[in-house]
Amino acid sequence: MTFIKRYLIPRLISYFLVIWLGITVVFLIPRLTPNDPVMQMIGQMRARGATLEPGAMDGIIEDLTQMYGLEGSWLDQYWDFWGRLLQGDFGVSFFQFPARVNDLIANAAPWTLGLLLTTTAISWILGNLIGGLAGYYTRRTWSRVLDAVAMVIRPLPYYIFAFALLLLFAYVVRWFPLTGGASLGAVPSFTWQYIKDVLWHSFLPALSLSVLGGAVVFQTMKLLVQNVNAESFVQYAKLGGVTEDRIVSRYIIRNAVLPQITGLALSLGQIFSGALITEIVFSYPGLGTLLFRAIVNGDYNLIMGITILSIVGITTAILVVDLTYPLFDPRVRYT
Repeated sequence: MTFIKRYLIPRLISYFLVIWLGITVVFLIPRLTPNDPVMQMIGQMRARGATLEPGAMDGIIEDLTQMYGLEGSWLDQYWDFWGRLLQGDFGVSFFQFPARVNDLIANAAPWTLGLLLTTTAISWILGNLIGGLAGYYTRRTWSRVLDAVAMVIRPLPYYIFAFALLLLFAYVVRWFPLTGGASLGAVPSFTWQYIKDVLWHSFLPALSLSVLGGAVVFQTMKLLVQNVNAESFVQYAKLGGVTEDRIVSRYIIRNAVLPQITGLALSLGQIFSGALITEIVFSYPGLGTLLFRAIVNGDYNLIMGITILSIVGITTAILVVDLTYPLFDPRVRYT
């Protein structure tokens, strides 16, 4: 009962509050930008050679405003937005009208989830494992070399590192394709030929995210292990004759990895940083590229759909980590 009152309920309240505030901000920000999707559509119609009379233009603007859900004041739009959202309907896309936002997200989400979840798992596991060993054996040559490499790689912007990989391996030596998630004309199927083609196209984007993400996890874990290694209980274990393997695995890495578990959930926010930029550089058909196009074209509904999905996903991941944290840290169970 104490666990529910002092641990579970406050986190559930924070969970729903963060989602509500995040979605409200997402609703407001696109409407503060100078892009007007209705006038952009009118401009595209004129660019295609359409001649619109003043009366006809007013009718088209009124129809587009109604179809896009931009009628009335912001408060009216806000209530209508929540009504559609509770039904799981994000409306239609402005710049890909009449395609629905739900369908566009459903087509792009598997690409981003496959890329992001795989690279996050690889960088987190390898970064913690290698960083933990490097932090304990800090005077070894290989530990110093890895630390120097991580110090060079970690400050690099995602787009610089991704562009360097693209230039070297796709343009100079031509081992991998320049753009896309699969070969042109490839039909999605659960066949080895198609899976191999997807893996071939995703290798460079995955390598970019894994290396940069792994460098961050490596350096963080190394510092945590060095701090834990200096604790008195570790020194006492060494004096007590406990084997080195047991000290590293049960005493040091097990304690040092606890803050990294929380960082694992937060790292899913890469969709707005590394993953988005990487997808744009490689023209990868994921949510990052779709979000970039939506921002450029002022597509309110598509921007809100993608960001709301990210807010709910990241917040849920953090909640799951918070609720399972007592399983990893016994101290939480007794607070």
